[in-house]
Amino acid sequence: MTEAKRIWRRGDGPVSAWAVPNIITMVRILFVPAFAWAMFADAGQDGPLRWAAFALFVVGISSDAIDGHLARSRNLISDLGKILDPIADKALTGAALVVLSILGELPWWVTGLILLRELGITVWRLVEVRRIVLPAGRGGKLKTVAQAVAISLAVAPLTAILGDWFAWVDTATMSIAFILTIWSGIDYLVRAYWPQQGER
Repeated sequence: MTEAKRIWRRGDGPVSAWAVPNIITMVRILFVPAFAWAMFADAGQDGPLRWAAFALFVVGISSDAIDGHLARSRNLISDLGKILDPIADKALTGAALVVLSILGELPWWVTGLILLRELGITVWRLVEVRRIVLPAGRGGKLKTVAQAVAISLAVAPLTAILGDWFAWVDTATMSIAFILTIWSGIDYLVRAYWPQQGER
C-alpha cells in the first residue's frame, strides 16, 4: 500500500502538495490582488480600505515566518514549497512597492532598483543552482526584515494620524531598506564569485 502523503503529521516520507505550510503560502499569494485592490480603492484617502490593505500586508508578510517554521519543525519541506515561497514573498513586496509608486508615494527609481535586485538575484539563483548553492547571508535576512518594516510603515496611513513628521520616519526606514537591498545583492554575488578561503 502506498504511504499517504503528509499534510500536517511530523515524520518522514512524502509530503503532500496540500501540506499546511504550502496552503499558507498559497493564501499569501492570494493576498496580493486583495491588497492591491484595497490600496487603489482607497485612492489616497487613508480610510478603512487603506487600513485593510495594511492588515493584509502585515498578515501576509508575517505568514512567511510561520510557514517556514512549520515546514522545518514538522519536516514538511517540499519542492512545491521551495518554488512557491519566494514567489509569494516577491509578489507581495513587489506589488506593494509598485502600488505605492503608482499612487505617487514612492519614487519609481526606488521601486525599479529594488525589483531589479530581487528578480535579478532570483533568476541568477535558478540559473546557477547546479553550480553553486549559497545560504541566505546575514545581509539578506536584514534586508527582508527592513523591507517588511519599511513597506508596512509606508502602507499604514500613520502620517494622517501622527502628522507630517512621520513622513520622515517613512523616508528613513525605506532608505535603510533600499541600502540593505542593494548591498545584500552585491554581497551575494561577491560570495558566489569570490568566496573566502574558508568557503572554498
